[in-house]
Amino acid sequence: MTEAKPAKTRSKQAVAKVRTSASKAIEATSDTARDLARKTAEGIEANPVGVLAGGVALGVLLGAFMPRSEHEAKLLRPVGKRISDTTRGAFDAAKDTAKAELDVLGFTRTAARDQVGKMLGGVVRTLATAGAAAVVAAKAQPVAQEAPAPAAKKTAAKKAKPKA
Repeated sequence: MTEAKPAKTRSKQAVAKVRTSASKAIEATSDTARDLARKTAEGIEANPVGVLAGGVALGVLLGAFMPRSEHEAKLLRPVGKRISDTTRGAFDAAKDTAKAELDVLGFTRTAARDQVGKMLGGVVRTLATAGAAAVVAAKAQPVAQEAPAPAAKKTAAKKAKPKA
């Protein structure tokens, strides 16, 4: 019986130790989860458009890789068609409105082509004028002849003197 008491005490101590360790692990995990949630919320507040784009991209990827059942296809076909039609209509309306606004401002395809032509013509004229100015400046400068170095003059003078 004496062995039973120490074994019982040891098991109670082991249970208490496990309970303490589990409590510490739960507390640490809770703190980590709380910090992660706070950082995530701060990130969402700092860049909501990026989060939205990331969520859409993640949804598209998941949707692309998950197999669709026949029942899902039947249920979602009308929704997909309505979304597609709405998106196409919104895109067409935006395109038509943008074209109309650009026409009002005078930005047509022909006007843009004319502007680019004028700009390129101006660049070509500028380059031609700069080139002509460089030629005139080069012709106006006298061509300098190289003078002999001073040391070379002294050597030539010494060689010319006859030895007496």
